[in-house]
Amino acid sequence: MFEVDLEKIKKYDKPGPRYTSYPTAPHFTESFTRENYLDEIIKTNYGEGLPDLSLYFHLPFCDTLCYFCGCNMIITRNRDRVKDYIKYLKKEIDMVRTYILADRKVAQLHWGGGTPTHLKPDEINELASYIKESFQINDDSENGCEIDPRELTREHLEMLRKNGFNRISMGVQDFNEKVQKATNRIQPEDITRQAVQWVRELGFSSVNLDLMYGLPFQTLETFEVTLDKTIDISPDRIAVFNYAHVPWVKKHMALIHPEDLPTPEVKLQILKLTIEKLTKAGYVFIGMDHFAKPDDELAVALREKKLYRNFQGYSTHAGTDLYAMGITGISQLQNVYAQNYKTEKEYFDSINNEALPIARGYRLTDDDILRREVITNLMCNFELDFRQIEEKYKINFKEYFAWGLSNLPEMEKDELVSVKNNKIEVTPMGKLLIRNIAMNFDGYIEHKEDTAKYSRTV
Repeated sequence: MFEVDLEKIKKYDKPGPRYTSYPTAPHFTESFTRENYLDEIIKTNYGEGLPDLSLYFHLPFCDTLCYFCGCNMIITRNRDRVKDYIKYLKKEIDMVRTYILADRKVAQLHWGGGTPTHLKPDEINELASYIKESFQINDDSENGCEIDPRELTREHLEMLRKNGFNRISMGVQDFNEKVQKATNRIQPEDITRQAVQWVRELGFSSVNLDLMYGLPFQTLETFEVTLDKTIDISPDRIAVFNYAHVPWVKKHMALIHPEDLPTPEVKLQILKLTIEKLTKAGYVFIGMDHFAKPDDELAVALREKKLYRNFQGYSTHAGTDLYAMGITGISQLQNVYAQNYKTEKEYFDSINNEALPIARGYRLTDDDILRREVITNLMCNFELDFRQIEEKYKINFKEYFAWGLSNLPEMEKDELVSVKNNKIEVTPMGKLLIRNIAMNFDGYIEHKEDTAKYSRTV
């Protein structure tokens, strides 16, 4: 079992990037244009041995508003609005597909939201069929979809399975009825269990449940009940997120009353309980907020040092070119990031003008590429060999990263890392604070060029 030291968590709990990319999204700029993105698409579709593709589709619609939600979503019950959006998604697929070599294969496909299962089963079939017609999807592709048990029917899942989806993720947050009422997400335990049962019966290979700590009226005792029920349901993966109350960013969060939130001390106790209880139950702590059963692909990838991290979080598919479609989607090719417009109007207008709907992006410098590899190694493999980086990038590691290395002795004293023989190794406790460790190698933080407001690292 993994034992958590609360005093160390308190010491290192401060704002910091989640490093789903490096540089992080606040560094994206509107000076990066759709023409820049198109140039990169064309450039990365020349030559032999090109990487596989990863496709992400953002389906932003939800039936009701969850007060804690930090996602880019649209609350609507207007079915014509959904149908229009699917029509434009298909147009974007056509535009992007024009520039991608026909023989490139898809190794990973993900639908996120919002709530993808806000689509009706026939709409799921329409979009999924179009994607399959447009791209060559590998037989062993990892195809995941986020669902909401509250508006789910078995037919939704049957249609996803028919179209090749093999992984499901669903939100729970908390099984406590008082917490659910305070966050406007009423989700009785029996419909969650029913959804998981359907997923199992239909042969999906993996199911993930999302929990969240720091919500109104949560206590150590009530959240332990949620953990017990989650362990009893026995999902393959569990993600446990920290609720960040930022009503100045997400206005609807003002509907949650600050006086109802657990104190920082209680939040940390809940986090400690969660990690210790899940690891005692046999789940592997992958890193940050993710847990998986020992035979799950994430846990296997962690052991084999093949874990990867992108805008969807931890993944088993490193090195793919990620094409994200729909509003707010962020694509990641070899050396650029490109983000779509955030509103339907801008997105639709761009596509009507036969232009890729890119609002902003970023082209990595040589320094960014080097630091991205260092940070990715730490975030995913939880170790870093200086010599490998030196040989690949022709640098003196200790000179190049003198600032970051100067910060590690204190972390070593606190038993978060071990630094010896030109190698950094992250301890189990360090895995929990991996964002803090990675920040030492962030050039924008080193040079005080990062003014973004991030969530807290724990």
